[in-house]
Amino acid sequence: MNLYCYDLLILLIAATEPALASPFSSLARFWPRFSAQSLATNSTTTNSTTPSAFIWLPQDEYSGKTFFDRFEFYTGPDPTRGTVNYVNSSVAFNNSLAYFEAANNTVVMKGDDTTWLPEGQNRSSVRISSIAQYNTGLFILDLNQAPWGCGVWPAFWTVGGGQWPYTGEIDIIEGVHDNEHNQVTWHTGPGCTLSLESNYTGSVVTDNKGVPNLDCDGNLNGNAGCGITEWSKASYGPFFAASGGGVFAMKWDETGIAVWSFYRSAIPGDITKGDPNPANWGTPVASLAPATCDPIAFFVNHSIIFDITFCGDWAGNSYATSGCPGSCSTRLMDPSNFVNASWSINSLKVYKKQIINGRISAALAIEPNWTILGAIVLSLVLGY
Repeated sequence: MNLYCYDLLILLIAATEPALASPFSSLARFWPRFSAQSLATNSTTTNSTTPSAFIWLPQDEYSGKTFFDRFEFYTGPDPTRGTVNYVNSSVAFNNSLAYFEAANNTVVMKGDDTTWLPEGQNRSSVRISSIAQYNTGLFILDLNQAPWGCGVWPAFWTVGGGQWPYTGEIDIIEGVHDNEHNQVTWHTGPGCTLSLESNYTGSVVTDNKGVPNLDCDGNLNGNAGCGITEWSKASYGPFFAASGGGVFAMKWDETGIAVWSFYRSAIPGDITKGDPNPANWGTPVASLAPATCDPIAFFVNHSIIFDITFCGDWAGNSYATSGCPGSCSTRLMDPSNFVNASWSINSLKVYKKQIINGRISAALAIEPNWTILGAIVLSLVLGY
């Protein structure tokens, strides 16, 4: 029997004829996402007279021993010119650069931290890309640690399936060296800009003259895109790891693209329960408004990527002013410098937005769409 159909049926019955819904009351605890609170706060307006409620439904989960089953290992040259050798799945698994840690149910991806290298030689590492592609969604990553250290440059990001940057790139977690602040960045084709008036707590990344870089066009400014630096000194690097990690969430829909981050001790309860409601999370650390950048037109067919590179365009070019010792090329020689260059992941969950069409009164009563209700009842009767 289709449980999703049951979900919608119970919601519509409860909204219109509460007395009829009483036989289902014992099942209500299994569908907390249909609470009055979630319907009250998850709402959007398609025109002035027809608002709609919506919920975020589970779409994909990457976790546990099957985490890598729906990812592909990238083995090509690093587009960011890092001093790195991305290995295939066999090499990664055989050399413990990627593995599942059953004792604590975590997934680990890391750079090589055992091999001494001559100066200038590439260090082995991992880059994976999801087989699935997404057009909008709510992406929630629960992790214990993101890679960090002098010369290290990791990222958790999504990128479009077409020619870069015209189908967009969203960098959700990115940093270099021992930085303390995570940076969220967007790369697009021409015509997308970041608004200073948008609602976010972070600071817009500036150019070398201190001018806010608001143009997200990846063809300009050395492919810098437009970015926002988180305010928290523990959103990246050693302090983030020392606090037990936390959760990063990226919401991408017709209302824009926004990113939140939460310490381990401050993860919202709705995330923990698998009933995420971004309306409860407060102001995001970074957001890209639809008024200045259409999130549907500029971001298309995105795969999810994790990677760890070394030196390269960002970490290499910023090394001299990073406070790190020596040079990036000499730093890369000693494997003990990369003991913290690893991802430790509990889960990555992707949710999709489901619109519940109807009219919502001040009392949150829903006037049902009887065509939809009829279709649901029919599907239940036929056993779909």
